[in-house]
Amino acid sequence: MNSPQRLAAESITGLILCGGAGSRMGGVDKGLIDFHGKKLIDIAIDRLRPQVGPLIINANRNLRDYQTRELPVISDPRFGDDDPGFQGPLAGILAGLQATRTSWMVTVPCDCPLFPNHLVEDLLKANLGQQQGAYIASHPTFALIPASATSHLEHFLQHGQRRLGQWLAEIGATPVAAHEKAQFRNLNTPQDLGQ
Repeated sequence: MNSPQRLAAESITGLILCGGAGSRMGGVDKGLIDFHGKKLIDIAIDRLRPQVGPLIINANRNLRDYQTRELPVISDPRFGDDDPGFQGPLAGILAGLQATRTSWMVTVPCDCPLFPNHLVEDLLKANLGQQQGAYIASHPTFALIPASATSHLEHFLQHGQRRLGQWLAEIGATPVAAHEKAQFRNLNTPQDLGQ
């Protein structure tokens, strides 16, 4: 019998979030950092690809480099002439929701190279019987989001809200405990790369 993950994979778009400013990493583009001989974006692609259907990369700089992966690359939307960019993960998630052609989207950050190979299956199980989605409670950038939430997110961002956890709670997404916390560890500083 097929697992819930395999049954639903074609109806889920994977979005890899590489659009951050990387301020704690000295302003470098985290997705293009080498980690044990491989760029973080390529690790994320390899881990997420078997779990979803289409894949999209969200990036706000070095677009040509990301485009060499032969995947769609989308940038954050702007929220007015004075928008400085790098508005946080919700802006990247909105860009993904606006671009997706599937009913569901799973988001992962590019800077957590050890996220589980069963992430999508775990989120689907938590979402079973409802339509609001699910997310890893301690790391909400790992989320299963319905495409139907697009207009709610647009409204949320247009009113200056930026807190991902708050938005996921507002749409009724289910929080999921991270049983293996090390799998969701972010690489936030140069020191983290050596661990």
